[in-house]
Amino acid sequence: MYRFFKSVLFGIPIGVTFLDCVGYVARVDGISMQPALNPDSSQTDYVFLSRWAVRSNNIQRGHIVCLISPKDPSQKIIKRVVGLQGDVVATLGYKQEIVRVPEGHCWVEGDHTGHSLDSNTFGPIAIGLMTARAAFIVWPPERWQSLPSELPRKRIPIQIAKSTNYQQA
Repeated sequence: MYRFFKSVLFGIPIGVTFLDCVGYVARVDGISMQPALNPDSSQTDYVFLSRWAVRSNNIQRGHIVCLISPKDPSQKIIKRVVGLQGDVVATLGYKQEIVRVPEGHCWVEGDHTGHSLDSNTFGPIAIGLMTARAAFIVWPPERWQSLPSELPRKRIPIQIAKSTNYQQA
């Protein structure tokens, strides 16, 4: 019994530290990131979310990130980074056709255009709302893969900022 309590006493802080600093696995629901995630609507992807990438300011255009929804803070959403602070982005149905992403913000979009609540709905997202970067699909086994950091050619910013706190692709 002593060994069990000793293991728990050491295991819980190590586990919490890992989840808080390194990352965790999460289920991705919905079609907004098709075809990158959940390409078949009957199947759900589980991804490893790296907290380390966000904490080390290692977010680039094309990365898929998890963030707190600006519409509903109790909900987390997953989207692709299209523009970083200072970039000029052509929007898809936002109230302005062209937006310069303000300092401390980024522009995020779902891959399934028209089926996503993203920056085209609520505008630039504060970088502070980012919680993690999606690095790998870990389930189902036939989809095991690293998630590429590719930005669709048609979504490359009109003008890319010369310097940002976040690395450029």
